[in-house]
Amino acid sequence: MNNYICRNKPVKTRYFIFISYKGTIYHGWQIQPNSVTVQKILDEALSTILNEKIATTGAGRTDTGVHALVFCAHFESNNNELSANKKLIFRLNRFLPKDISVSRISKVLPDAHARFSAVSRTYRYYISTVKDPFNEDSSWFLQGEIDANLMSKACELLLKHSDFTSFSKLHSDVRTNLCRIFSADWVKGDNRLIFTIRADRFLRNMVRAIVGTMIDVGRGKINLKEFEGIIHAKDRCRAGKSAPAKGLFLEQIEYPEEIFL
Repeated sequence: MNNYICRNKPVKTRYFIFISYKGTIYHGWQIQPNSVTVQKILDEALSTILNEKIATTGAGRTDTGVHALVFCAHFESNNNELSANKKLIFRLNRFLPKDISVSRISKVLPDAHARFSAVSRTYRYYISTVKDPFNEDSSWFLQGEIDANLMSKACELLLKHSDFTSFSKLHSDVRTNLCRIFSADWVKGDNRLIFTIRADRFLRNMVRAIVGTMIDVGRGKINLKEFEGIIHAKDRCRAGKSAPAKGLFLEQIEYPEEIFL
């Protein structure tokens, strides 16, 4: 009898869903008790529109107030033709609040994973050097001289290392603090500074801690030797304060093409 049930159990189809969101009012991506999160809102929308219980698994967790131009989650559905349903994205976007949007739903291999199948992630951090009310929720306003060239040299030091314990949130539940950073740089534009970093993975609070510490370099509070000493120390207390969440954007997540069907 058990074998019969097992053989006739419906096979669900796995999908990747790509979304964007403004994180200002949300307590991050991941579902938490008594908090409004992006995952909670998305799961409710999918469950309602698809008329089945949907539970997404995200590519990672973004903190309260962090934004995402591109975020990916996977879920399973009894319907094996969702990616061909051209009206589905339209319906989801009508149902979702104005600060969350869906751009793509793709059928993937059964073992494809939004978090573990990713080969890289790219974050950008935005700093405004003049007061701009239209960027208040999406950048960190800093006055005074900031040496972007020195901070770019600090980026070169990042690429030499793989253990970023000094830039990790304390008491996190990860098994290792090792990350491979592929690229990191600062660009100075009109009234703003933009930090871009791409790596195979990121620790909790890592980008914001790096930015906060690099601002100390740019303002002459610490030199490059001291910055590298902070990395070697593997001690979060040695690094600078974390930059505010509102300036941080998850810009891109890369996956192998072969996992998409």
